[in-house]
Amino acid sequence: MPAVDKLLLEEALQDSPQTRSLLSVFEEDAGTLTEYTNQLLQAMQRVYGAQNEMCLATQQLSKQLLAYEKQHFALGKGDEEMISTLHYFSKVVDELNILHSELAKQLADTMVLPIIQFREKDLTEVSTLKDLFGLASNEHDVSMAKYSRLPKRKENEKLKAEVAKEVANARRKQHLSSLQYYCALNALQYRKRVAMMEPMLGYTRGQINFFKKGAEMFSKRMDSFLSSVSDMVQSIQGELDAEAEKMRISQQDLIAVNESVYTPDSDVTSPTINRNLIQKAGYLNLRNKTGLVTTTWERLYFFTQGGNLMCQPRGAVAGGLIQDLDNCSVMAVDCEDRRYCFQITTPTGKAGITLQAESKKEYEEWICAINNISRQIYLTDNPEAAAIKLNQTALQAVTPITSLGKKHEVQHPRQTVKNMENDKIIPSGSAGIQDSTQLIAPGTPIQFDIVLPAMEFLDQNRGGRRANPFGESEDSSKDEEEDSLLQQMFVVRFLGSMAVQSDETCEVIYEAMRQVLAARAIHNIFRMTESHLMVTSRNLRLIDPQTQVTRASFELATVTQFAAHQENRRLIGFVIHLSEPLGEESMSAYVFESNTEGEKICYAISLGKEIIAAQKDPEALAQLMKSVPLTSDGKFMLLNDVSEEDGTMHEGGEESEA
Repeated sequence: MPAVDKLLLEEALQDSPQTRSLLSVFEEDAGTLTEYTNQLLQAMQRVYGAQNEMCLATQQLSKQLLAYEKQHFALGKGDEEMISTLHYFSKVVDELNILHSELAKQLADTMVLPIIQFREKDLTEVSTLKDLFGLASNEHDVSMAKYSRLPKRKENEKLKAEVAKEVANARRKQHLSSLQYYCALNALQYRKRVAMMEPMLGYTRGQINFFKKGAEMFSKRMDSFLSSVSDMVQSIQGELDAEAEKMRISQQDLIAVNESVYTPDSDVTSPTINRNLIQKAGYLNLRNKTGLVTTTWERLYFFTQGGNLMCQPRGAVAGGLIQDLDNCSVMAVDCEDRRYCFQITTPTGKAGITLQAESKKEYEEWICAINNISRQIYLTDNPEAAAIKLNQTALQAVTPITSLGKKHEVQHPRQTVKNMENDKIIPSGSAGIQDSTQLIAPGTPIQFDIVLPAMEFLDQNRGGRRANPFGESEDSSKDEEEDSLLQQMFVVRFLGSMAVQSDETCEVIYEAMRQVLAARAIHNIFRMTESHLMVTSRNLRLIDPQTQVTRASFELATVTQFAAHQENRRLIGFVIHLSEPLGEESMSAYVFESNTEGEKICYAISLGKEIIAAQKDPEALAQLMKSVPLTSDGKFMLLNDVSEEDGTMHEGGEESEA
């Protein structure tokens, strides 16, 4: 016999859409079986009725044959032979009537009764358990909705405990009803085979016994066949008994679990969080806008598939795409006084969907998983190892160095070595790649909000002329912008900045990127400020996209190093070298995430520095301008391959006049 499909009792508690989808298949099978059983029972009752009618007909026939001699025929002389013959036929019919009566009784006991018992017992039990499971599932959904609406602030612990207990009771009730329902559906797959074959076995045996007694028409080969069918039924019955015992033991083990599996957010103080996830699945509440100020929350099943976030409602055969996670960002948000809410933002900076987890553990694991997926770790050969390595690197990046010897070495990173060929003293960084401690001092603080919001500039300068923190006036910025030979705008998001100790190589930028991203991952910092980066032939300016207020400005001459990340092309960083009033020098690395490739920003910065160098020599400047392609109207096209996904571009951002 082929293997029997079964519902896994271990998945009853999770109640995932996959399990519900498989359950709907079993329910559809049970509904089809019920309809077929009713039709089969009608056919069998008709056969049984025909057999009863046969008994009554043969009995009536026998009486009619005996009544022949009592008839007063006008020409009835010489009918004694006919009467004796009819008497013999009457005895034969009586004997056949006895056989038909036995066959009718056998059909009633072995054909009709089993199918009636199967319908009234097994199918009715499945239908009843289905109703109980539906009621328990609805009760669990109501309790979960009530629990999800618990306020985040000033919450009543007594009310929370009562609601959590109510959820646990509802979840336990649903778990028990689902286990009983699954067991009944699994057993039905065995019982339906027995229920289909056992009546036909009784029907066939009754007919064979009828014909054996009547004419011995069947051979021993049919007897052996029926014997094999009987053995098969007994074998299936034995498998059913063994499976029923196994399901009973498994049901007891699953019921005897810890109460924490029923209670949401049971370990809120110190949950065990896996930060190396590259895939995640579970129920979340999805925020939907129903009007200008009204919203609704819908509890759906979410799961990740590669770089996509999928959503699958209950009863659906498969999930649908709801959000592309590649290069997106995720952050915790406060939403309608609900706990454990987070928001996914698209790579263009547009706010995406808002979700709510049911516990702190699920909340942090979802954020970590989406953050890992957004970095496209799943595309590597060993995603799990890459995620673990990333988090280990993040831990090392924020671990301070306490050794006094190492601190002393860090304070003197510019040690010199003697070149034996020309007997000159050269910096040690030129002899090879510098150590990370020589580039950035261990324990250097990282600033994630160095760029002030535009509203702060407006508040500080309201009622008077706006003062730029870098000593530039608004009018001078506009004049410089108009006179600048280069104007290129990019949409960027500020990730962080930190002090560095060297600006001789690009390695300092890569190390700053590593430490900033690692610190963000460790401390779950997902908020980023979006700005427009304006690259001109004089400076770099960060502009608020809504108010067009300059947030920060850097002279292009102070940019000593700039580079894009070697793997994540959308990461860009540069080093600013400033001279302090007391003669000291300071160097800081700034890290951004761009909507376009970082190489394009590097190209713009490089072109700006070349223009600065060439402005001292008119011939060199003219030669440089000749190398830049022209548009049809005679303007210089500086970056004609900038992607349109940079968002809103400045009118002179793609072209400029010589």
